[in-house]
Amino acid sequence: MKLCSKTTLPRPLLFAAGALTLGLTLAACSQQSAQDTLNRAVSTSGLTVTQNVPYGPDGRNRMDVYAPQNAQGAPVVLFIHGGSWEGGDKDGHKFVGESLARAGYVTAVMSYRLAPKNRYPTYVQDAAQALKVLRERAKSFGGNPENLFVSGHSAGAFNAVEMVDNERWLREAGVPVSAVRGVIGIAGPYSYDFREFASRRAFPEGATPDQVMPDRHVRPDAPPHLLLVAANDTTVYPQNAINMEAALKKAGVPVTRTVLPRLNHITIIAAMARPLTLLGGTRQAVIGFIEAHRLR
Repeated sequence: MKLCSKTTLPRPLLFAAGALTLGLTLAACSQQSAQDTLNRAVSTSGLTVTQNVPYGPDGRNRMDVYAPQNAQGAPVVLFIHGGSWEGGDKDGHKFVGESLARAGYVTAVMSYRLAPKNRYPTYVQDAAQALKVLRERAKSFGGNPENLFVSGHSAGAFNAVEMVDNERWLREAGVPVSAVRGVIGIAGPYSYDFREFASRRAFPEGATPDQVMPDRHVRPDAPPHLLLVAANDTTVYPQNAINMEAALKKAGVPVTRTVLPRLNHITIIAAMARPLTLLGGTRQAVIGFIEAHRLR
């Protein structure tokens, strides 16, 4: 894509025009092609990137860690990709790792085992195991193992919220609940009847929403949550976040639900990329939440 090759527009306006055009292009793209475009638009120069850190025996039990150079005691973020539990991987989300590392955070972007071969709770257990290994190795990347945040987009937001809010998963993985300072869900399906959708392949036959949905599993000592919703999301309906917010409030867990205007299911995560912050407030909201709840 070549924009305004002969123009006298000021540089900031050229950047804005390019970002807007890129954003409009992404809105019409598939999720995979959008991710590929964003990854080509960012550089990890000046960051320390450690690829394919293993956290389990499966070939998909890998994460890439993006860290500021010479980081010391930085907050640590685990990011979990979406894809209806049947697709996606860490490689498609380099732009997320780059964006958060530039903000000063040690950021791991993980892959996990996929459905329908691997159904709930496999991918949630993968998230908990990845968090365990990330915590154990945090200092080697310049991070603080007691200053953890968990985030995810779409199905990955389900994984993140379920992993932290259901007391079972962190306990089984051996991660102290006090080490997790906050959870950030981006356009997550936390509360729906999966039996009516193709995503039922990601859950055991005969399972019910009460058995698997995060809004049914909230523990009262869960950390603060940020639930980001795309105003124009027709893939994961905003009612999911409304129900999740209500469940968290009922349990006494601090929660902020923020609806981001103009964004859809793809552009809400695309706006995490530094070149696309003009699209919407995803990156700003995530960083603001981490800064508000990190250990000092």
